[in-house]
Amino acid sequence: MPTPQVERRTIMEKVEVRAADDGNKTIVGYAAKFGVRSQDLGGFVEQIDPRFFDGVLKDDVRGLINHDMNLILGRTASGTVKLSVDEFGLRYDIIPPNTSYANDLIVSMERGDINQSSFAFSVDYENNGDSWEYDEANDIYVRTLLACKRLYDVSPVTYPAYEQTESIVSQRCLDILKEKRSLGAPNKRLNILRKRLNLTEKCF
Repeated sequence: MPTPQVERRTIMEKVEVRAADDGNKTIVGYAAKFGVRSQDLGGFVEQIDPRFFDGVLKDDVRGLINHDMNLILGRTASGTVKLSVDEFGLRYDIIPPNTSYANDLIVSMERGDINQSSFAFSVDYENNGDSWEYDEANDIYVRTLLACKRLYDVSPVTYPAYEQTESIVSQRCLDILKEKRSLGAPNKRLNILRKRLNLTEKCF
């Protein structure tokens, strides 16, 4: 069974600044969308099941800039980050602090320079947290994320990286793509994919 590691995914879904009723500004966006296939992540694609975040919304989740723990925008424990799940995905509302980096972020968002969202998580492998299917028509594996072990943060981000995973995973998936050409059976390729996704380096 793979050891849970921190993974990050980003989607091409706009995050925006809205004016709250009290005149303050709120950062609003979707960190994840359900049932949407990612771009090719190196021989496989991913999609998120609507039940993936069940049980983790009560975690003490941070709102960060570009997943940088030094650039905190809020946290659920203090009520400055609110998370909700609807039919579309995982939504977040962040009340940013009156700090220079948060104000700079708002300016960049209002200009349109930063407009994507991301989330950091680990998969609950002990409870069948993911599944794999082979899509013969497209000659690719589909990984479905089913159960989240922990949700670490949601973040407005500079780069739309759901097209690719973070660099460690991307490089290993590139190796998989090269190796699979020499493998004859789909189940062998699946074993390689699962083994490579068991990251040896943590992000946090």
